[in-house]
Amino acid sequence: METFWLVSLVILAMALSVQSQLRNGFYSSSCPQAESIVRSTVQSHFQKDPTIAAGLLRLHFHDCFVQGCDGSVLITGSSAERNALPNLGLRGFEVIDDAKSQLEASCPGVVSCADILALAARDAVDLSDGPSWSVPTGGRDSRISSSSQASNLPSPFDSIAAQKQKFAAKGLDDEDIVTLVGAHTIGQTDCLFFRYRLYNFTTTGNADPTINQSFLAQLRALCPKDGDGSKRVALDKDSQSKFDASFFKNVRDGNGVLESDQRLWDDAATRDVVQKYAGNIRGLLGFRFNFDFSKAMIKMSIIEVKTGTDGEIRKVCSKFN
Repeated sequence: METFWLVSLVILAMALSVQSQLRNGFYSSSCPQAESIVRSTVQSHFQKDPTIAAGLLRLHFHDCFVQGCDGSVLITGSSAERNALPNLGLRGFEVIDDAKSQLEASCPGVVSCADILALAARDAVDLSDGPSWSVPTGGRDSRISSSSQASNLPSPFDSIAAQKQKFAAKGLDDEDIVTLVGAHTIGQTDCLFFRYRLYNFTTTGNADPTINQSFLAQLRALCPKDGDGSKRVALDKDSQSKFDASFFKNVRDGNGVLESDQRLWDDAATRDVVQKYAGNIRGLLGFRFNFDFSKAMIKMSIIEVKTGTDGEIRKVCSKFN
């Protein structure tokens, strides 16, 4: 226990040190239009395809969980982080590249790809009727991107214990887990990642008993036993295009699609947070979730960021300078 607290204090001290180097409006003098360019770019892509919002949010999440929020997931190459198995379904790269090219035309060599990604994730949530928040900027881009470092990303098959360990390693607590997983309110997944719950859970030949029976029938209709594993299914059956708290009501009622989502109801600590967002009028209206999600995203966005003279400011987000 003493070791755990020591690690926690070290992480907190590092986070406070980093946060002192980041700040809201970092580019207000060096590139005043930076945030508006990112916003207009995300909005343009969102108008053509609203599902890109979830893609951008997931892209930021996956970036931050591997060697910190440093744009390392944007690098192309056979051995790059982007090509790790957990990252093969990531999307939204073209939005970041589009914003970067416009920023380079306006203020070359100033705005990092890592910051563009953090801003784009914020704007994606806002455009989906979710909250907005001030993003601490001033982070720089990594000069390293390795697929081997992505092996410890959170997985849809993770137990609660595994989820807690992976989040704690990044300085995130039980409430952060539930709050950040709430991003699935606008997400989708492939049948491949949950079909085993419908037909052969724990190799018993039966369905996962925690799935609501009426929802089980719906999922089986969407994902037949021998059907297309790449078929996309909404992670929030009630409002898949709107960023709200209905995802938590689904978890509470046995309507979670991914096993890792539904397991949030099995653990006392995470269940309390789910109930907080789903269990009362204020929770259902989303006020509490929106407030907490903004805080959790800011907390996540400073994980192991590079500042000062660390890293670089890439000219093109998909390759090192």
